[in-house]
Amino acid sequence: MEPKIFNVLFLCSGNSARSIMAEKLMEHWGKGRFKAYSAGSFPKSQVNPLTIKTLESHGLNSDGLRCKSWGEFSGFGAPHMDFVFTVCDDTAGEVCPIWPGQPMTAHWGIEDPEAVEGTDSEKLKAFQRSCRYLENRIKLFIALPIDTLNKLKIKDEIDAIGAIKEDYQKLNSNLELKKN
Repeated sequence: MEPKIFNVLFLCSGNSARSIMAEKLMEHWGKGRFKAYSAGSFPKSQVNPLTIKTLESHGLNSDGLRCKSWGEFSGFGAPHMDFVFTVCDDTAGEVCPIWPGQPMTAHWGIEDPEAVEGTDSEKLKAFQRSCRYLENRIKLFIALPIDTLNKLKIKDEIDAIGAIKEDYQKLNSNLELKKN
């Protein structure tokens, strides 16, 4: 029997930065176990160019990226989602659609790199930092033995991942603990 592939949806309001990065990171790190998607409550007209630059600097393919509405994933014919994560504070307070199949949900909010003002270099650093935070959370998530945990334990774990303050050393030590 083939192992189950879990569908994961990352939500943000504009679907032009954080949720796009999370989608591509999950595709990269979760190969074979996870299929990633992203969407926004009010999608922008295009993916932020700094998102593309950040993804490419991490060796991730940015071909075909587009901003999508969460409506694409809540209607008839949409893929069944196993997990739905909000990655910005704007969507945490919004009323989300009812997702078919009642996926597990958690809020993994991080600062909006698009809100950073300053030089191009300072803006790019904000995108790089957001990408690193998302990557650390995704690594923690994919290290979970999802197939062997009950739903309550999974919910506790995904909520705990979202509550971790962005301390890189702490995240790395947590990841090592999860592997053992």
